[in-house]
Amino acid sequence: MISYRTAAVGALLGALPCLFTALAAPPAQAHGAPTDPVSRTFACSPEGGGAARSAACRAARAANGPEAADWDNLRIAGVAGEDRERIPDGKLCSGGLEAYRGLDLPRADWPSTRLSAGADLTLTYRSTIPHTGTFELYLTKEGYDPARPLKWSDLEAKPFATAKDPALVDDAYHIKATLPADRTGRQLLYTIWRNTSTPDTYYSCSDVVLRAPAKGSSGAAPSSEAAAPPAQSATEPTEPSRAAATPARAASSAADEGDGDTTPVLLAGGASVLVLGAGVAATVRRRRPSR
Repeated sequence: MISYRTAAVGALLGALPCLFTALAAPPAQAHGAPTDPVSRTFACSPEGGGAARSAACRAARAANGPEAADWDNLRIAGVAGEDRERIPDGKLCSGGLEAYRGLDLPRADWPSTRLSAGADLTLTYRSTIPHTGTFELYLTKEGYDPARPLKWSDLEAKPFATAKDPALVDDAYHIKATLPADRTGRQLLYTIWRNTSTPDTYYSCSDVVLRAPAKGSSGAAPSSEAAAPPAQSATEPTEPSRAAATPARAASSAADEGDGDTTPVLLAGGASVLVLGAGVAATVRRRRPSR
């Protein structure tokens, strides 16, 4: 009888580490990146559609490390606003991370999004878990040359738009802004997401082609077109599937490091211990000899 009792207690004790692991799990991370205007990380990912087959993306994947497959995980911890001190010139798109070094390749054929200078913009930043933080949007200066490495001096000193703690809707943040009206041609939209609920800062490069605003419109549509619905942005040379830009993450993604809510794991672990404990008690009672 003692052997049954010993085995049951041992099984219960063996399950306790599962519960303790769940209790000690780190807080969920806020992975994300822009999908419209399409960022280099998303365009070159398996979800990027035809853009992923572009020459620029093929070159980027050849230069990247295997970790770059996690296109929404380009982040640095503990930056604390010192972006220009932490990230060297020429490495802005990779955040200075070797795994993403292919994103820094200076070339003028990155998949891009067509927009109008001075027009309203809604940046779609896909994410999976709501987090607090501030988004900053920068645009390269007139005269920017995409065939040269991107430097901090290519960007304005201050962002042209910011958004603090926007709501996560349909697995994405939607940042509304107005583009500067004095830029045309191929430019780069640089997005910084400074988390406040995690120690991480995220960096993204979105290539855009800006057409000049219509005369007298100051970037807005002429009055005769005011009632017309806005045209969707178009991506060059091929645009990632819109359906691919906002799907819910597959269940397996929750297994990635730091990704996914830890609450279900905790509940499942706790329930397993309770059920196992009840089974142990029943086993002990059944095996106890009658007096």
